[in-house]
Amino acid sequence: MSLLVFMHAASEGPSVLGRVLTDYGHKLRFVHLYAGQSVPPDLDEVDGIISMGGPMNVDQASQHAWIPAETAFIRKAHEAGLPVVGICLGAQLIAAALGGEVKAMAGRPEIGWYNVRLGFPGTIDPVLAGVPWNVMQFHLHGQEVGKLPPQAVALAGSAACKAQAFRVGLKTYAFQYHFEWDKGDIAQMLQDPFAAQGELGRQEILDAMPRHYETYRRLGDRVCANVSELLFAK
Repeated sequence: MSLLVFMHAASEGPSVLGRVLTDYGHKLRFVHLYAGQSVPPDLDEVDGIISMGGPMNVDQASQHAWIPAETAFIRKAHEAGLPVVGICLGAQLIAAALGGEVKAMAGRPEIGWYNVRLGFPGTIDPVLAGVPWNVMQFHLHGQEVGKLPPQAVALAGSAACKAQAFRVGLKTYAFQYHFEWDKGDIAQMLQDPFAAQGELGRQEILDAMPRHYETYRRLGDRVCANVSELLFAK
């Protein structure tokens, strides 16, 4: 399949998910919105969409003109029945595109290793097959989906953020947490000044890496494979 990958920052590519998708034979076409590239005018030669993370918020259209264009494109792709995956900012863009609401988190940003618990729908969802009910995920966000889109199914949540994963229809999936990062991605993203706004210090997060990373990456690889094989099925 030919998959369109919306990138909102040079540092936030699809990482492990991109490598797994390529291994499954999918062709990735990158749109570097942060560098001035434009959202395509139509869905021609687009079989699916991946919307990545980024440091901006969905209500900053005055600063990032591509935000309304991308949300409109996501809505069009969803209505056309194409598979759509959003991660972090991408999840929030899906929510905004499909009638949900995004807001600042009530407390401090959720940054570092925090537990995510699957709701019952998540325990039986094929894209999350093989993922335990409770799993440690990596987070880096200060905004959250405060209201799910109509017809959305909540799949997972955390203590600080109820909407950690949700699905709209059968082919649109949104993940607030980062299941796609490797050790290098995590270390790099923790260099961002925003990472200092969470409850945990950078060194504390890095010190926890040996306890959590192996299981995090193994289960993340499983989700990457499920997305590649089931959601973006040829």
